[in-house]
Amino acid sequence: MAQIQVRQNESIDSALKRFKKALEQSGILQEYKRHTHYEKPSERRRRQKMRRRKK
Repeated sequence: MAQIQVRQNESIDSALKRFKKALEQSGILQEYKRHTHYEKPSERRRRQKMRRRKK
């Protein structure tokens, strides 16, 4: 679970920006996106193949 401490005199916007960055770095956002919709095994293999091709 990603957490941040809101500093004194810090605006909500900057705290939210830090929180979103913490979510991205921890991988929670990617995990959420992957589980929101069902992905067929063939689609998963195709996506992994494309990812390997890019590297």
